[in-house]
Amino acid sequence: MQFIDLITQKNRIRSSLMQRLEEIVDHGKFIMGPEVGELELRLAAYTGSRFCVSCSSGTDALLMPLLAKGIGPGDAVITTPFTFIATAEVVCLAGAVPVFADIDPSTFNIDPGCISGAVSAARERGLNPKAIIPVDLFGLPADYERLEAVAADHGLWILEDAAQSFGSSYRGRRAGSFGLAAATSFFPAKPLGCYGDGGAVFTDDEELDRLLRSVRVHGSGADKYSNDRIGINGRLDSIQAAVLLEKLMIFDEELAARQQVADAYSSRLREKLVVPEVPDGSVSAWAQYSLLARSDEERSAIMGALQKEEIPSAIYYKIPLHLQKAFDSLGYRQGDFPVSEEMSRRVFSLPMHPYLSEGEIAKICSVVAGCL
Repeated sequence: MQFIDLITQKNRIRSSLMQRLEEIVDHGKFIMGPEVGELELRLAAYTGSRFCVSCSSGTDALLMPLLAKGIGPGDAVITTPFTFIATAEVVCLAGAVPVFADIDPSTFNIDPGCISGAVSAARERGLNPKAIIPVDLFGLPADYERLEAVAADHGLWILEDAAQSFGSSYRGRRAGSFGLAAATSFFPAKPLGCYGDGGAVFTDDEELDRLLRSVRVHGSGADKYSNDRIGINGRLDSIQAAVLLEKLMIFDEELAARQQVADAYSSRLREKLVVPEVPDGSVSAWAQYSLLARSDEERSAIMGALQKEEIPSAIYYKIPLHLQKAFDSLGYRQGDFPVSEEMSRRVFSLPMHPYLSEGEIAKICSVVAGCL
């Protein structure tokens, strides 16, 4: 059994994808070819954003807006400790300091009620808070209505980390359309993934779009040998754009199938464990289906039983960022973010992809229930 089944998906698009790949081999524009421009238009239209700037990874998609906005030494960026390291890593790469705020236990997303405390903590350290990076964890958009209000109160701009949520929506708006800018990832395991690394930044701000395109190619100016600022090598390969264009053709069907899988899991497991809940007005992309066991011991027992039946499972995330060695210099300690720490002890994820069969779902749930 696959945790994420990319083979069945590949078989659906194989013929049309191979035709696109052959066209790329023929025209020879392997980096930033015409497929990239076509993809950017399609992605912008999908999210409802004015501009889309593709790039080489989800990490670069987060870094580029920080560089474009001049985030650097002395600045603080508020974010969550319950996420993949890239979210906070890019803040450090820009020369600024990540300052964490705890999460809402019902959604795993950053708690808007904790933002003001993080802003105060940053200022007490002599830092200048500039931005918030909320993460749409596991495919569920953060609470942007409350986040936008608190950001306005403190004069902060928002960079939406939609690495896991492309295709989801919040109150009628799709992920990728929130904040001054939004970043997403096309890592193969994402709901919309390519066959390597890739990412994109979305914005409605014309000047920011111009700066992002410069940052993406070594801070280029009039041409690639005229450099106006420090940038990165963040260009997207034409082959990855072609893969994404073909996957977009079936993406909405796959999102509907993911929802059916999530519903099937929840109906069977709701009385056994804490199942993920989607707030009214939100639609998840179900990048992961994550449950909460009652304890670390119960989680270990469940995952061990699944392993015996050759059913994969995973933990996202077993160590919150404030306790990672890479961030020792920030001075955080055990107990600083109790909700994130509690979730890390109990959370685990089951296989999630559009091609799980009813039989596979029933088997997975039977094994999980048998441990409780």
